Amino acid sequence: MDNVIQTDLSLAKEEQTFTEPQENIKRSIVKTISWRVVGTLATVTISYLITGTMALAFSIGGIELVSKMALYFFHERTWNNIKWGK
Repeated sequence: MDNVIQTDLSLAKEEQTFTEPQENIKRSIVKTISWRVVGTLATVTISYLITGTMALAFSIGGIELVSKMALYFFHERTWNNIKWGK
């Protein structure tokens, strides 16, 4: 019986060891900003190639930057709270 209890305690310790901590909010913010910079540069480039107008390309990029940054942040934080697949 003691052997079974010891095994259960050992397994519980191993599970704690492999549990990843939740990502903190500062890391999520930095990831959000860096990803949006990359995405916005791509959007501005594509917009310029399609429209041929730099001002319009930057307008499209600016709108995309703000809207997708907010969407990504909340998407990332939501997935951080989902236990599935961890």
